[in-house]
Amino acid sequence: MTTHESFKRRVRERMEKTGERYGAARRALLGGLPGTASSGEHQDPTTRRVRAAEPEVDDLAIKRATGRDWDEWCDLIDAWPGNDRGHTAIAAHVAETYGVDGWWGQGVTVGYERITGRRVVNQMADGTFSAGKTRTVVVDVDELRAMIADDADRVELFPGLETRLRSKPTSKALRIGVAIDGESVGSALFSFTPKPNGRTMVNVSHDGLPDSAAVEQWKRYWADWLAAIDRSDEA
Repeated sequence: MTTHESFKRRVRERMEKTGERYGAARRALLGGLPGTASSGEHQDPTTRRVRAAEPEVDDLAIKRATGRDWDEWCDLIDAWPGNDRGHTAIAAHVAETYGVDGWWGQGVTVGYERITGRRVVNQMADGTFSAGKTRTVVVDVDELRAMIADDADRVELFPGLETRLRSKPTSKALRIGVAIDGESVGSALFSFTPKPNGRTMVNVSHDGLPDSAAVEQWKRYWADWLAAIDRSDEA
């Protein structure tokens, strides 16, 4: 039996003993409710479930968009027997049962996964992690795009890394595969947004990372890289 299955069994045992609903029993076991209140006791409205991590969107915004706050969403998904089937199944359930799909449906699912500890910050649905950095720089964007697309130029542009172009050179955003000593460390997507006065906002999204430690490492790398290509001092 997995830890998650064991916890669900304890929740249901408490429900049988106290008469509480699933969400209330779960919060009590996590320490979110004081004491062992029975179904007839009044719950303090300021009490909130214990969160493993905060969702990207706050309670006010999620309630305004979907009609429910995070505790309500978590209680509803917790009560669904299929909540352990993974991200795709939960998102489909939210869409089919409650009519919340698209961006907000994904937001509800990711928020639930973060609050309940099934997904940590920067973690993607497939379990890998993503690191992102953005900086507005002075750079010849056509020259930079050409260098990213060219095998020989990338050796100079990304010293110490083994890279392979994974998108068409003419794509709006350019993606390269990244490896060190022959071992893949995901891929990086570069996007470019023109800004006034000859400046360009360059965004790097590095996907397929193994853990949170790698996220921090690559965030520092890309911050240094963006600073290195910035020619603001020469302008």
